[in-house]
Amino acid sequence: MQQIKQSVENSQKVKIAIIGAGTAGLSARREVSKLTDDYLVFDGGDMGTTCARVGCMPSKVLIQAANDFARRKTFVSEGIHGAEHLSINTKEVMGFVRQLRDRFVRGVFSDMDDWQDKLVREYVEFVDANTLKTASGKLIHAEKVIIATGSTPIIPGPWRAHNEHIITTDQFFELDNIPEKLVVIGLGVIGIELGQAIARLGADVTLVGLGKSIGGLTDPEIQSYVADKFSQELNISYEGADIVGVSEDNKLMVNIDGEIKLFDKALLAIGRAPNLTQLGLDKLGIKMDRGLPNFSSTTFQLDSYPHIYLVGDTNGERPLLHEAADQGRIAGFNAVRDQNQCFAKRVSLGITFSDPNIATVGMRYQQLVDANSEFVTGKVSFEGQGRSIVKSKEQGLLHLYARASDGKLLGAELQAPEGEHLAHLLSWAIANRMSVDEILAMPFYHPVVEEGVRTALRDASSQLAVKEHDLELFRCGDTPIR
Repeated sequence: MQQIKQSVENSQKVKIAIIGAGTAGLSARREVSKLTDDYLVFDGGDMGTTCARVGCMPSKVLIQAANDFARRKTFVSEGIHGAEHLSINTKEVMGFVRQLRDRFVRGVFSDMDDWQDKLVREYVEFVDANTLKTASGKLIHAEKVIIATGSTPIIPGPWRAHNEHIITTDQFFELDNIPEKLVVIGLGVIGIELGQAIARLGADVTLVGLGKSIGGLTDPEIQSYVADKFSQELNISYEGADIVGVSEDNKLMVNIDGEIKLFDKALLAIGRAPNLTQLGLDKLGIKMDRGLPNFSSTTFQLDSYPHIYLVGDTNGERPLLHEAADQGRIAGFNAVRDQNQCFAKRVSLGITFSDPNIATVGMRYQQLVDANSEFVTGKVSFEGQGRSIVKSKEQGLLHLYARASDGKLLGAELQAPEGEHLAHLLSWAIANRMSVDEILAMPFYHPVVEEGVRTALRDASSQLAVKEHDLELFRCGDTPIR
């Protein structure tokens, strides 16, 4: 024990230690570097951020190729002939995905050129609350520590025995080609995005989920609508699946809906777990709650050790790039100051890049129900909506949730053409605390998909006891100044 104490006393000392060079860690470093150069960043894993390397960016390249190829099915109705001669080379598609993926990763690396002397390419673990030990045995004493170690795909126990047949999202984009027959386990954001894209590229794909909460949807009516629409396009089950084993001809055997089916590979997309187990937090006696230490959701300080921050996918709160960046910036900002400041979160915004897009904005339906909120629901179908007809994308349903007492927009769930853009507009309106009537006074061009939003707003407005203005226009002099 005395030897350990002496070693700690002889350790290198820094003001800030950042564990992890992903989106959250890099954002924290940027804030820290504004006030001090007395910091180190530790990362012994693959560099380039989860988003650029194995997440949001390469997946969108694959989805774009798949949707471009699927678009050929509408050509004949538009008088465009010859689409039957189009073909897809999935090996070349995967090569193209990696080509653009590498470009995005190079962009991350280029931003790191100016501070390479601060980067330690080793894993670390805690010796005590202020001391880290690198894999090579070097000790670092830090006044503040920011944990931004990211997450790892979850592989359930029964599936681990068949790793040679299992693909995770961390491995998928390294495939030379797409397996001919594939089962995708999980109907969250990644599962439905990749599953639909792979099917549109011509592979024999079965998607499996447990229930109809596709892409995080909680509104029962939209859940049922989206599940029905996906079932018309995809081979999909909502009853879960169990792995059985491997057949004599080396095929993965999976029980789906009571039937044993054979696949070349299984893509597991059932979520990601925080990378915390190797940090040695148990040495600090930190109280854990469902595998995570208790922390502040506004400053991201650990309850037990306020000088330690937990940010990004590591805390499991909102595993999205823009949220990880915000959390990293907050932790970095506070770590170099004597007093921690509380920062408000942005409006919740989640987008699934399926076709059509799925999105959740602000408070979801189930959150409002659980909170016993009094709200009205404005609805619109994009089947028969003008711009959607023109684009041959007549599919979608949007529900807006507004507070019954004053019409303030609280949230929305949707599947819609160009839903990624509609979701942003709605999140901005919620952030500005606008009511449905105030939003209706904004300009809506014709013909645009946003007119569908106006229809839903009108539906919500019609259910309110008091309207803020007539004709969806403010009288002269009454326009609110914000």
